[in-house]
Amino acid sequence: MPRSVNAVASRARRKKILKQAKGFYGKRKNVYTVAKNVLEKGLTYSYVGRKLKKRNYRQLWIARINAAARAEGLTYSQFIHKLSDKNIDLNRKVLADLAMNEPETFKTLIASVK
Repeated sequence: MPRSVNAVASRARRKKILKQAKGFYGKRKNVYTVAKNVLEKGLTYSYVGRKLKKRNYRQLWIARINAAARAEGLTYSQFIHKLSDKNIDLNRKVLADLAMNEPETFKTLIASVK
């Protein structure tokens, strides 16, 4: 009995990889084995990049809060500590937004925790 290969499924698998590799340079876009390797590496980079983006944004928010707090005579760590003592639950994203776009509101917030 002849060997049966599921051509439909294997072709679909290859098409899926090559479709994802669309726009790559040279053989990376149309040679299956090369495209598969490059795509796997690229997907790994994108996964790591999503984690790094969160880290970088938090770093940016902290820098902005620190700059605004220092203008009012507090360091970042002192400011965050005083916020937690007063049970003010604002995350760093909101605090950074206040510091950048609404400095008067941020100054009143600092005055309330001093």
